Amino acid sequence: MLTFQPAQPVQLNAIMAIENQGFTPDEAATKASMAERIERISDTFIVATQNQRVLGYIVGPAANTRYLSDALYDHLEANNPTDRYQTVLSLAVAKSVRGHGVGSKLLAELAKVAKAQHRQAITLTCLKKRVPFYEHNGYVNEGVSTSKHAGETWYNMVNEL
Repeated sequence: MLTFQPAQPVQLNAIMAIENQGFTPDEAATKASMAERIERISDTFIVATQNQRVLGYIVGPAANTRYLSDALYDHLEANNPTDRYQTVLSLAVAKSVRGHGVGSKLLAELAKVAKAQHRQAITLTCLKKRVPFYEHNGYVNEGVSTSKHAGETWYNMVNEL
């Protein structure tokens, strides 16, 4: 059975292993930035575990803009209770359990948290190949993002809560 919990510093190495399985070196977060996320936004850094093993995670700060900016990847502050949007900087699942619904369950868990924190929507960017996954989970493709992260073309995806 999957359980969900806020990320803990002791889970950093497991989180980084999954991050590096899911993203290219240019796309992936650094260990230092992931540690900062655990420290500053643990309320919106959710880890899926089974028998104490980290199987995946979703993380992002609250923001007051509908679309992500590249600046969010470099530095973040603690979540502001009045921000209207919940962002997703990273959603990643261990290769060994992909295709078993863990990513969708993490999106649903983050939506519960965002609703409890009175956010209006969840916003993220993704590569074109991931658009169908997010659409299947209730997100709407709102077009190409201005993000230049990792030199890729990203798409703005928004899920109204």
